[in-house]
Amino acid sequence: MKRVKNTALFPSGLVMTALKQSFVKLNPATMFRNPVMFTVEIGTIIMIGVCCWIAAGETSQGSLTYNIVITAILFVTLLFANFAEAIAEARGKAQADSLRRTREDTPAKKIEVVGEIYMNEVKLIRSSQLRKGDLFLCEAGDMIPMDGEIVEGIATVDESAITGESAPVIREAGGDKSSVTGGTKVLSDRIVVRVTTEPGESFLDKMIALVEGASRQKTPNEIALTILLASFTIIFVVVCVTLKPFADYANTAITVAAFISLFVCLIPTTIGGLLSAIGIAGMDRALRANVITKSGKAVETAGDLDTLLLDKTGTITIGNRKATNFWPTNGIGESAFLEACMLSSLADQTPEGKSIIELANTKGLKTPSIGNEQVEFIPFTAETRTSGINRPDGTRIRKGASDAIKKIVMKAGNGFPLETEEKVKEVARNGGTPLVVSRNEHVLGVIELQDIIKPGIQERFERLRKMGVKTVMVTGDNPLTAKYIAQKAGVDDFIAEAKPEDKMNYIKKEQLGGKLVAMMGDGTNDAPALAQADVGVAMNSGTQAAKEAGNMVDLDNDPTKLIEIVEIGKQLLMTRGTLTTFSIANDVAKYFAIVPALFITSIPALQALNIMHLKSPQSAILSAIIFNAIIIPLLIPLALRGVAYKPIGASALLRRNLLIYGVGGVIVPFIGIKLIDLILALFM
Repeated sequence: MKRVKNTALFPSGLVMTALKQSFVKLNPATMFRNPVMFTVEIGTIIMIGVCCWIAAGETSQGSLTYNIVITAILFVTLLFANFAEAIAEARGKAQADSLRRTREDTPAKKIEVVGEIYMNEVKLIRSSQLRKGDLFLCEAGDMIPMDGEIVEGIATVDESAITGESAPVIREAGGDKSSVTGGTKVLSDRIVVRVTTEPGESFLDKMIALVEGASRQKTPNEIALTILLASFTIIFVVVCVTLKPFADYANTAITVAAFISLFVCLIPTTIGGLLSAIGIAGMDRALRANVITKSGKAVETAGDLDTLLLDKTGTITIGNRKATNFWPTNGIGESAFLEACMLSSLADQTPEGKSIIELANTKGLKTPSIGNEQVEFIPFTAETRTSGINRPDGTRIRKGASDAIKKIVMKAGNGFPLETEEKVKEVARNGGTPLVVSRNEHVLGVIELQDIIKPGIQERFERLRKMGVKTVMVTGDNPLTAKYIAQKAGVDDFIAEAKPEDKMNYIKKEQLGGKLVAMMGDGTNDAPALAQADVGVAMNSGTQAAKEAGNMVDLDNDPTKLIEIVEIGKQLLMTRGTLTTFSIANDVAKYFAIVPALFITSIPALQALNIMHLKSPQSAILSAIIFNAIIIPLLIPLALRGVAYKPIGASALLRRNLLIYGVGGVIVPFIGIKLIDLILALFM
């Protein structure tokens, strides 16, 4: 069971914190990082000066009350924009607090080491006193004090404090499941762990800093959009300045309040106020999916991915191949063949080996008993690619890859039956894995193992295809088997008999073609490819090398999480794009609200542009600037939650966004400004 997460957009405990931060962020040194809102702050300061000027006796700038109201609305606009960023940051910090609680200063059982010899002495110290390279002991019930790699032993570990998953996991020395994280708890057995980080640099320390936003840098896309918004701001500075000579020519007096209000309404304040919140919320959504991102760029890049590399086992298939058929060679009785299959699997504790015995049992054959026989079990090795049993009577039974068994049989001077060779090819063509069984170097038959495709995986790949993402299956299977599984699962391409360098080369080839590539891995041998990929997602259960190489860490260890990450990234990009479209469209409507109202008295011909028929120039300015302020908080939920994403083509997506947020961005201000004007008419 997953822990229940607070999904409320505005938890009561965070609102007050965000409100306080809204005032703190008014510091010009902070506001300067957002050019659009910085100019609004300058306008607010100017308006404070104008109010003081009017209070001192100036009469040409309108009433003091009117100018104070304009100043107050501008100030509120700044607070709303700051609140959007502050509430997004507060949500992230709440997540960080949850992570921080998992790495309290727990006691550590440090093992004294002399040279390469472990001493029996175990010294109890604080976890903060551990240093990189130190060894510590953890037994059942102990909290793991620091990130590290298991160098001795095996244990079940409770990682619920990090992942929210209540089911314990097995961690053991060697292999790709040797990494442990500080703050998790050992439930059974005993392990010796070597510290892989210094205090303050652990996995959780780094993630806390990133989640809190302390290390968050603007992404390239964000920087480009900030430059674009700054350019729009400069353009509208010029537009507003040129209105002065035009007003003089038309014998129209324009107050400072009117100039600043027009300027603030025309610049893209909506997206300017929400831009930072959108980026922070994207990382927050990834974290709520139990994915910790090392940068906002990683989430953003995921939204632009072209190619996705996925391991077959555990991602596309259930993970464990199962025996589905026995195919004895001509002249070999079925019961004799099944007995040989079972004997060769007695010491095979893999899921595949167990499934062979289970399938034979379903065919009515009992598991053979070897009693007190002094049998020799032959374990599987990567070199021989076979396993089996030697009985005291000289019987030698072997089970393994067809080419390995063929080599054994041919070396003994025996033939490899043609029908067995054909059956091996047939099983491979059908997506299975053929294992050949021999007795005393004579072929007995073929065991067919099949990968079980995960239910619904084809639909998920179809979603990715609609997003424009190419899926590539990576497997160690032979090309025939790989091709069958790829077709059945619905992936676009595959890499068969894959070695670590094959993954790396494929990624480089795609990148040379200008494509963005993502990959998921958990082993040290995956580290080079994870580092090379534009989006590298490391399993939290994997090695430290893999977690350091990737730019995301999946706390759930879910191989299909890449698909969810792609959707989060695309949602981030789409949210930013749609709100930018909406903001710019807003400016058009506000232009038609203010400019005609300002000059309609001296230039009656502008009546044709006075679409809204607002009550007066003062009412028009107030209505537009009030709308400009309140639209920001109204859009904060959309910025935090993200625009609903649907896997449709880019052109269809563009049409949809232009229709909803482009046309809507023009219509909504016309309605909103008119309604505010009608309300103001009751009081003016």
